[in-house]
Amino acid sequence: MVWEMMAQSWFTTLWWGTAAILVAGLFLLLDGRVYAADRVTPSSQAQVQLSFAPVVRSVAPAVVNVYSKRTVQAQPSSPLFNDPFFKQFFGDRFSFGMPQERVQQSLGSGVIVGAEGIIVTNNHVVAEGDTFTVALADRREFEAELILADERTDLAVLKIDYSGPALPALAFRDSDTLEVGDLVLAIGNPFGVGQTVTSGIVSALARTQVGATDYQFFIQTDAAINPGNSGGALVTTDGQLVGINTAIFSRSGGSVGIGFAIPSNMVSAVVQSALGGRGVERPWFGASLQAVTSELAESLGLDRPGGALVQRTYPGGPADRAGLETGDVIYEVDGLEVIDPQAVRYRIATKGIGGRVNVGYRRGARSLSARLSLEAAPEDPPREVAELNGRHPFSGATVGNLSPAFADELRLDPFLTGVVVLRVQRGSAAHRLRIRPGDIVRMIGREEVASVDELKSLTEGRRAEWEFTIERGGERFSARVRG
Repeated sequence: MVWEMMAQSWFTTLWWGTAAILVAGLFLLLDGRVYAADRVTPSSQAQVQLSFAPVVRSVAPAVVNVYSKRTVQAQPSSPLFNDPFFKQFFGDRFSFGMPQERVQQSLGSGVIVGAEGIIVTNNHVVAEGDTFTVALADRREFEAELILADERTDLAVLKIDYSGPALPALAFRDSDTLEVGDLVLAIGNPFGVGQTVTSGIVSALARTQVGATDYQFFIQTDAAINPGNSGGALVTTDGQLVGINTAIFSRSGGSVGIGFAIPSNMVSAVVQSALGGRGVERPWFGASLQAVTSELAESLGLDRPGGALVQRTYPGGPADRAGLETGDVIYEVDGLEVIDPQAVRYRIATKGIGGRVNVGYRRGARSLSARLSLEAAPEDPPREVAELNGRHPFSGATVGNLSPAFADELRLDPFLTGVVVLRVQRGSAAHRLRIRPGDIVRMIGREEVASVDELKSLTEGRRAEWEFTIERGGERFSARVRG
């Protein structure tokens, strides 16, 4: 009886198991076309071992470590150093109470872009450094010379003293050929642990609200980027340089899958300026621009927000000569869409000086185009920097004439004119009156100030009372002080 029950149980289990297999097989047969289309069985050992290793082997030797050192003066940490009791026994042999020298170091990454030893990195990696050392992937170290540092793009170019065989260098890829979803690799030295490779995809393009540089236009990737990766390479699977890793979005300091890289087109423009032995020369658009919001788009009769609204044009500037007017909305540069003023500035900046650029814009219901000359901002009048002295409110201030070129260099509105305060000596009359760098001197008494020469003339001699007007942040302030 027991054997019969066991046999019956075994038969029931076998029956249900067979039925389940048949049902599963039926589903596979019915939906076999879907599975066959989505899944491919590896047919070779090479496909089984598919990896990024060949790309990394060719690219990694061109990614280096950059060490920046700076000597600073530091006060002794213990108050005992100034204690008279200590000095009674030790005297001044140990320079108690005197500033001590201390070496500050920073570590970042860099990319070899010239086989003769040209390396590009982030400006914030080398900022304020006195000496620079580059460590290659094979652990050789070389002293480096800083040949260009550009705070506005957060890029710097170094050159090592090297005379051996050609170094491994990465070729630039046109960053405008990238698409969201493309595979990318980030290579650098995160946290100083050594060269590390991470992979991801391009999450977004043309990010303009990051705030890491003046020319905000970034590639966003989910490839892990951490502190120390700054200046490292963002490469595509064909081994070409498409960006320089520069920033992350993080509340903890570690990677959360939101990293940003400066596009290679901007990097290439800065490197070319460095190799040409000149500073970064940026074309001047000659117009002030405003982002087109939803409300503004509706008032302008546009079907969607986006683009850059021309607020005004500089008389005789490139935009003015090309026929652009106040109220025009720029929507593309050289056939590439621009969604805000930052995108327009980036597109113009990557072109360099010389030649022309096509600008597409809307004027009312019409779509028009214009060709702008790519030229440097004019320095008219000449800046004429001078330090003021004497018995007047601006004594101790260094001032200069404003021009479109000088204003852009100072990150001021290029439409501003007059005399700008550049520096204020501590303890001077200008310092005591809280005059600040960036202030624009508008009037002395009832006289308008248009140039440094006029300001010098108006502050000569002595007065019983001084009255002056300055402009700060778009607002005017007047004051009256005793002479």
